[in-house]
Amino acid sequence: GKVFAVLTKTDTKTEPPYKGMSTFIVEKETTPGMTVGRLTEKLGYKGVETTELFFEDARVPAGNLIGEKEGQGWFHIMSTIEIGRINVASRAVGVASAALEDSIRYAKQRYTFGQPIANHQAIQIMLAEMGTKIEAARLLTRAAAAKKDAGERVDLWGGMAKLFATEVAQEVALQAMRIHAGYGYTKEMRVERYYRDTPFMLVGEGTNEIQKLVIARNLLKLYAD
Repeated sequence: GKVFAVLTKTDTKTEPPYKGMSTFIVEKETTPGMTVGRLTEKLGYKGVETTELFFEDARVPAGNLIGEKEGQGWFHIMSTIEIGRINVASRAVGVASAALEDSIRYAKQRYTFGQPIANHQAIQIMLAEMGTKIEAARLLTRAAAAKKDAGERVDLWGGMAKLFATEVAQEVALQAMRIHAGYGYTKEMRVERYYRDTPFMLVGEGTNEIQKLVIARNLLKLYAD
């Protein structure tokens, strides 16, 4: 990338500390002292580059500040959390759906004992569970997105969608690998990519353990006496 949104500390004395952060637009080619580090190798999510940014005596024009004044950086970041969690949930539904489709296709093509493995009850039960959970995740994600589009706060719904959809995606990816058996563990099949990509969704935009806390706190508020 050449242009970055950088969250930085602009006031070290403000309490609470997060109120002293601001967001700036920083351009790599016009910011002396800024260096983009090497790309970080990841288990999955190869399509998204991950790297470190280094700043040494780097100066950024005041006009690059996002917002009308300093100290709004934390709120900029938090304002994207709701959408980010719905985004991750949507990606999880997409990956899970792809894993299911590949599994169904393979189950129809792979023969054992003279018939497709799709005819075996054990495989059918796995496919049924995968499909049902994916559709539940899809509906929950759409419900969260609809509420966000309507202008509502969706900390609760976004957290639920992200938690459920990503857990389903990981479970479905593993089931898909089991259906593909040994072939699923090779790079000849796309299943191994699904299996590598899903773990990141469990921690992206807040770990699923954090989602549970967010959900619980919002439920307690919703059903307060």
